[in-house]
Amino acid sequence: MSNAIVIIPTYKERDNIRAIIDAVFALPKEFHILIVDDNSPDGTPEIVEQMQAYYNQTEHKLHMVKRPGKLGLGTAYITGFKYAMDKGYEFILEMDADFSHDPKDLINLYLACSEGKSDVAIGSRYATGVNVVNWPIGRVLLSYFASSYVRLITSIPIRDTTAGFLCYRKKVLETIPLDQVKFVGYAFQIEMKFLAWKYGFVLEEVPIIFTDRTRGESKMSAGIFKEAFFGVLQMTVQSWFKKYIPLGQSS
Repeated sequence: MSNAIVIIPTYKERDNIRAIIDAVFALPKEFHILIVDDNSPDGTPEIVEQMQAYYNQTEHKLHMVKRPGKLGLGTAYITGFKYAMDKGYEFILEMDADFSHDPKDLINLYLACSEGKSDVAIGSRYATGVNVVNWPIGRVLLSYFASSYVRLITSIPIRDTTAGFLCYRKKVLETIPLDQVKFVGYAFQIEMKFLAWKYGFVLEEVPIIFTDRTRGESKMSAGIFKEAFFGVLQMTVQSWFKKYIPLGQSS
C-alpha cells in the first residue's frame, strides 16, 4: 500500500478528470488518489467509477467519496482528510483537478515532508517571484496582494498563503481540530496554514509554476474573496484568546 494519497475535490470536471488521474498514476512515486465529488451533474463520478474498474483490479488505489451537493471546498477537503487518516496514509496531499497544479510537482511536495523536515509542504506560486501562467494581470495582482494582506494581518511567514497545492504529514491533520475549521471557500486554505503554524509545525514553500485551467469551469467568485478578506481579520483576533497545544502535550 502507498503511504501517500492525493485528494482531488471535483465538481463538473469531466473534461479533466480522466487525464489528471492518469497523470498522477503515471508518476514514478506511487500515490493513491481520493476523488471527493460534490454530485457533479456532468458525469464526472461515472468516469471515476469506470476508471476504478481499471485501476483497482489488484489494489484499491483509486478512491471516491460522493457527496449530495456543492458543500464547499473546505468541507470537501476535511471529508478527504478524515477518510485518508482513517485509511492510515502518512502523507496526505491536495491538488486541483484542472491541471493548474502540475502532477509532477507532487513528488517534490512529498519529498519535502517524507525526507525533509517539513510538516506541511506548500506548492508556492510566490516563493521565487510570481510564477503564474495564463492569468490576467488583475487576477495575478489580486492573488499576490491577498497573500501579502494575510501576512500583514497574521504575521504568518508564508508568501503564498492561499495556495491549494500541499502535502501534510498525518500528525498535522490529527492535531488541528478539523471540525472547528470555519471557512469553506478561499479562506479555508489560509486557515489551515495558519492553524498548522500556530500549533508549531514546520511549513515550507516549494516553488511551483501555476498554470490557469484551459478546460472546465472556474469555481472562483466574489463571495469567496469576501470570506477571505473579512475572515482573516476575525480568525486573527480570535487566535489571540486561544491556546494551541500540540498533540500529545498537556495543558
